[in-house]
Amino acid sequence: MTPEGSLLAAEGLRKAYGPTPALDGADFSIHPGEVVAVMGPSGSGKSTLLHCLAGIIRPDSGTVRYGTHALTELTDAQRSALRRTDFGFVFQFGQLVPELTCLENVALPLRLNGTKRKDAEREARDWLAQLEVDGVDGQRPGEISGGQGQRVAVARALATRPRVIFADEPTGALDSLNGERVLTLLTNAARDTNAAVVLVTHEARVAAYSDREIVVRDGRVKDMAGRI
Repeated sequence: MTPEGSLLAAEGLRKAYGPTPALDGADFSIHPGEVVAVMGPSGSGKSTLLHCLAGIIRPDSGTVRYGTHALTELTDAQRSALRRTDFGFVFQFGQLVPELTCLENVALPLRLNGTKRKDAEREARDWLAQLEVDGVDGQRPGEISGGQGQRVAVARALATRPRVIFADEPTGALDSLNGERVLTLLTNAARDTNAAVVLVTHEARVAAYSDREIVVRDGRVKDMAGRI
């Protein structure tokens, strides 16, 4: 049963790679505007959980529901369409397109959704300003600092005004000062737009920016209050 009021929920997720179980009956739920930190040691299954929640991979069994959609029953094309429109992604190393300017990187998901170039770039400029990197519009990713690049990546994730943002170790490649600024800007912008944030991390200082913390251990999910 999907928890009442949840935007994204999973029940009984199981996923194995060969004989090794990555998820072993994992449950998860998140509400609009909520930031949930997914913690756990390397190899615990937290990134596999994120990929199942985002519809990037299919679990071997179990269900994932996003609003009225059963992600586990959608086709690959349908899940891809949701990721373009309703989901945003921030990765550890940004994964910006090196050949594009920062402005073009932020506008890219809008352009892929059919937004006209002028409108997409106007929206991209607004997000770059909100993320405090409006001075890097015409520069390419290799010409800016790591902290600036990650803010551009956050702006790109927010550009389509997604309902869920998946952030996988978003500050793992940054020093503490830049990391804190990126997290502050990301979580504030998400709450302002009522987007949910699934924040995968192994660092307590990063999890401190969340509303709730869960731990993935041996493929199962446990919240910090001790409930399985």
